[in-house]
Amino acid sequence: MSLSTLVHITADGVMVEGMLEIPEHAVGLVLFAHGSGSSRHSPRNNYVAGVLREAGVGTLLMDLLTLEEDRDYARRFDIGLLTQRLLAAARWVQGQAAARGLPLGFFGASTGAAAAIEAAALLGTRAGAVVSRGGRPDLASHSALATVTAPTLLLVGGWDEGVIELNQRAYDQLGCEKKLVIVPGATHLFEESGTLEQVAQQAVLWFAGHFAPVPHV
Repeated sequence: MSLSTLVHITADGVMVEGMLEIPEHAVGLVLFAHGSGSSRHSPRNNYVAGVLREAGVGTLLMDLLTLEEDRDYARRFDIGLLTQRLLAAARWVQGQAAARGLPLGFFGASTGAAAAIEAAALLGTRAGAVVSRGGRPDLASHSALATVTAPTLLLVGGWDEGVIELNQRAYDQLGCEKKLVIVPGATHLFEESGTLEQVAQQAVLWFAGHFAPVPHV
């Protein structure tokens, strides 16, 4: 039985909102970490989330910051805060009956990519995979990049000057199974025809290929 519901998650004394959607017979669940100035209503992340659900992967798109917090520009780059919100969401969703036992993954965009890597590093083997879209994984700490065990895919636009080099720098520090894919003809937001579709398909293959069943305790 599929599930689609608006959820409220308490984290650090504040309430954040999200949309939890789990298709029938889901093979895993992906938490989306949005980038600076974005939200769970991001059309790009919603598109990718839709493609994931069609492939049998559940999604949780949530706002990591409240509206008031998001007005403070510095908060958008507070990787520690974003990471704690992601971890709170991971704990919450794993306690839900519909998601219990599902392998967990993270999809990060922009600054959200660093938070995704940090969260996955802290979760260890409980994190199944990480995908970054036009992300800033270089903002993750050296220890997180070196110790994260979840297979990590970095997707960067071929015309996203500067960000390619930052992703290469982070890629070189990753100690896990990893892959760096440069999408030809794409700028930072993957607005060019066909480029976001490539991102979605790469994400589907990565998550589906790395989600392993969680053993029942």
